[in-house]
Amino acid sequence: MREVAIIGIGQTKIHEHWGLSIRDLAGEAFFAALKDANRESIDALFVGNMLSGLIDQQNNLGAVIADWIGFKGEAIKLESACSSGASAFRAGIMAVAAGEIDSAMVVGVEKMTDAAPTEVTSALATAADSDWELEQGVSFVGLNALVMQRYMHEYGWKHEDFAPFSINSHANAVHNPYARLPFAINKEQYDKSGMVSAPISLLDASSIGDGAAAALIVPLESVRGDKRAVQILGSGAATDTLSVHSRKTPLFLQAAYLSAKRAYDQAAMVHEDIDFFELHDAFSIMSALSLEACGFAEEGQGPRLGLDNEITPKGGRIPICTRGGLKARGHPVGATGMYQIVESVQQLRGECGETQVDGAKIGMAQNIGGSGASIVTHILKVS
Repeated sequence: MREVAIIGIGQTKIHEHWGLSIRDLAGEAFFAALKDANRESIDALFVGNMLSGLIDQQNNLGAVIADWIGFKGEAIKLESACSSGASAFRAGIMAVAAGEIDSAMVVGVEKMTDAAPTEVTSALATAADSDWELEQGVSFVGLNALVMQRYMHEYGWKHEDFAPFSINSHANAVHNPYARLPFAINKEQYDKSGMVSAPISLLDASSIGDGAAAALIVPLESVRGDKRAVQILGSGAATDTLSVHSRKTPLFLQAAYLSAKRAYDQAAMVHEDIDFFELHDAFSIMSALSLEACGFAEEGQGPRLGLDNEITPKGGRIPICTRGGLKARGHPVGATGMYQIVESVQQLRGECGETQVDGAKIGMAQNIGGSGASIVTHILKVS
């Protein structure tokens, strides 16, 4: 297998893009990445998307976007709920690493805000088990609330103990021009925010939006010596039961542990080697569970990292969500995994300004589908 690298990145601002279609958004990110790579063509296009068939009434999205950008080669859409972006990225890696192609453009895209909130909620709920969860009337946020409620009961945490996760994400988003919610919040605002599904409040939950992010993958040998190239050291994926109640340990993300372990092993690294972690903070409870599953905290002790100021870009032991995360950068679900990749590349290139992690050489991104059923982890390094 060949070593591979990212040579170009592109993204759109996450927003309510009333005047842009899903193909417009994907095309904008695509051409931005192509320009960043100083390339004129690609061999294949991989699209990560979850909801186009449900919200936009548009399937066969690979062909739709290929047609829009004027590309006539191989193009395919991949779906694994909210981890669709990272799944498409992993497919691109494998295709280039195997030598089947010499360049793969991966675009994560989602157009969500044209639909009514109830329609979006119903569409997102399809990431859960339709027979054993949706039939009981529980929403996706409700499932995460049940997990958070049990976590607080089991380990003795209070709701306020999760505040640093949201505060950190918002503080970082202030410096990200592509972020959906680029404003700071404080603990008082967190404590007083309205409940969505107890104990998850409005400031525990990520915001949806429209957006697209893209990255161009090529053989490392072809860009060796290019200071803007970022090597992909590890790529791991794993699944767990779709329904939370079927898991042996509902408070441990087994798929996160396995996908991270596979990425660590492939990169010949351990968690202490990671300089920053773009985790999937769809809800604040997922920040705690991801940190624990990936080795950065003991089980039940994830919130301690936030309370001890260990997650911030400046001086934190393991900086997370350095560009705002899902909470404040936004969560256009099928595109989120690619935003994480783009932001990781920015960190490794030293392009993050006020939220730059000093001396960052190795970064990890983890994208979660469903309530932990499909999880993909990538480790990147300055080439």
